[in-house]
Amino acid sequence: MTLSPPVLGPRMPGRYYGRHRRSHSVSIARMIRSATPADVPAIARLIRGLAEYEKLSHEVVLREEDLRQHLFGDKPYAEVVLAEDGGQVVGFALFFHNYSTFLARPGIYLEDLFVFPEYRGKGHGKKLLSHLAKLAVERGCGRFEWSVLDWNAPAIEFYKSFGAVPMNEWTVFRVTGDALERLARAT
Repeated sequence: MTLSPPVLGPRMPGRYYGRHRRSHSVSIARMIRSATPADVPAIARLIRGLAEYEKLSHEVVLREEDLRQHLFGDKPYAEVVLAEDGGQVVGFALFFHNYSTFLARPGIYLEDLFVFPEYRGKGHGKKLLSHLAKLAVERGCGRFEWSVLDWNAPAIEFYKSFGAVPMNEWTVFRVTGDALERLARAT
């Protein structure tokens, strides 16, 4: 015999809605883990999912062997934590350390945060961010920062809900491709 849950109407944040809340909290705590080399195909799928969401699929040229080397080789350039739901990888955060000369302390820069759309609203993104904030505190970092596309209003509101502040006075610059090659040759 299967019992259907009662229909409760809209749920309010912070309210208790039944006996499963505690077990749900525990399962969320267990769903974040550091990536391993075996996770590279899943990380690549997440990166492609992020690119599709950001309408930038045409820019993705990643090769899994490069990702494996850069994340798990002799000199890792970045780290990845994964969100799992029912044993399936459903989200990730790719990050690396930067440094604040004004603070004279390291920081964490979040390059990418992505949860597959069908798994959003379940706490995965919040738990990924919370995990990285905890790492920043444990590692003595003075900052935890990232960029977000101007049009991504849901992400902007999500980040603001945790106390993140937009750095509107800053403009991101990038040099890539031929411009990077020319700059490297400049004297």
